[in-house]
Amino acid sequence: MCTGTFVLGEAGLLDGRRCTTHWKRVRELQERFPRAIVVGERLFVEDGPIASSAGIAAGIDLALALLERDGGPVLASQVAREMVVYLRRDGAHAQDSVYLDYQTHLSPRVHVVQQHLVAHPDARDSLADLARLAGMSERHLTRTFRRATGLSVHAFRERLRVERARDLMRNPTLTLAAIATACGYEDARQLRRVWRAHHGRSPRGMRG
Repeated sequence: MCTGTFVLGEAGLLDGRRCTTHWKRVRELQERFPRAIVVGERLFVEDGPIASSAGIAAGIDLALALLERDGGPVLASQVAREMVVYLRRDGAHAQDSVYLDYQTHLSPRVHVVQQHLVAHPDARDSLADLARLAGMSERHLTRTFRRATGLSVHAFRERLRVERARDLMRNPTLTLAAIATACGYEDARQLRRVWRAHHGRSPRGMRG
């Protein structure tokens, strides 16, 4: 973490590896270890067995990312909430992730619904289904969810699906139709329509 990256450099472990450190020390890191591939403006960087972060707080982001990779987004978001920190998706993104961005409230029933939606982005639960899960009426869930998150249940689920689709698009072996199914959309056409509404462009650019 942070300037601990210099220790890796002294041990010769950064040769040919991508890495990062605190922004004040990025230039120094590159000068001292010219064979390292120093990446600035990143929260954290992983390259094979080597992981480095830009600071102590970014080390928490790195730990949560590793936890999410091994245990899934639900587990990572639960740990992040227990720590009262925000869950970030990866080192390249400075913005907060939808996986926890709307989960800093204190409504346990809304948390139940959110965790269900995170764990099952492909499910097509109705509002009635989600209300039963929370032990609330549909009207009560609608009001409570919006009060707790600032979003409707539908809007939150849509953001989850779009972010899940973005993650899956990094896999070149998956077709857009397969991604659409995994995210709960009827077909690739619906995914394109929703994606354009959120991003103002088609998902083609994400496919590389």
